[in-house]
Amino acid sequence: MSTATLSAARAPQLPLYLKEARYEFLRLLRARAFSVATIGFPVMFYLLFGVVVGNSTPEGHWRAKYLLGTYCIFGLVGCCLFSICVTLANERALGWLELKQASPMPAPAYLLAKLLTAAAFGAIILAILTTCGIQFGHAVVPANQLRHLIEVVLAGTLPFAAMGLLLSMVVPPNAAAGVVNLIYLPMSFLSGLWIPLDGLPDWISSIAPALPTWHMGQLALWALGYGSKWQPWQHVVWLAVFTIVALGLTVVLFRRNAAKA
Repeated sequence: MSTATLSAARAPQLPLYLKEARYEFLRLLRARAFSVATIGFPVMFYLLFGVVVGNSTPEGHWRAKYLLGTYCIFGLVGCCLFSICVTLANERALGWLELKQASPMPAPAYLLAKLLTAAAFGAIILAILTTCGIQFGHAVVPANQLRHLIEVVLAGTLPFAAMGLLLSMVVPPNAAAGVVNLIYLPMSFLSGLWIPLDGLPDWISSIAPALPTWHMGQLALWALGYGSKWQPWQHVVWLAVFTIVALGLTVVLFRRNAAKA
């Protein structure tokens, strides 16, 4: 092995990770079809159901704060599924993964960049929704609750990134966006992310605990001071198991696809 190759192998790899993450974030931010929809939908729905409808009721500030937590998770899930599942499925079909593997970039940097990009978009949505909730919905969010909500949103990137990876292995590239919507929107509604479960039929409340979005939404509500039938650690354990299973299935499907190729 030449001296130049050894020097390149020993060079610090952190700048490569940061560059890949920066370029991935800028690429999706400049893709208006992605950035406007991903950020705009949760903000629009929150302004409609959390602020406009909330201001017309006596408990409007309570509604604005409650839906702040659930719509943050709604936005985060959309960021993860679209930025990871849809882009990965399309890039896999275009042969982009093979090109990345042939490049000198560290292999984990590709997936880490997508994970950090999803977390960054989730943080942007959180910042916008919090501003709207406090300024227009008169929600009272103490600093410690806001800190807990930020932690929940950032940690919530992991299970839904794993879900996005799993879906990218099974959905056709040309149908990825449609399949994600068919999963993402009903799952969010059935988890009470749009409307509190108290206002929905009882049968929906009975199936909500089977959905990862419900568990993440309950953690967001816990961060804002709302109670739950489950303890926070139970939600964390459920989501951790979900993440491990999703990643395990992703590895199995990836190896199977590689063997067929």
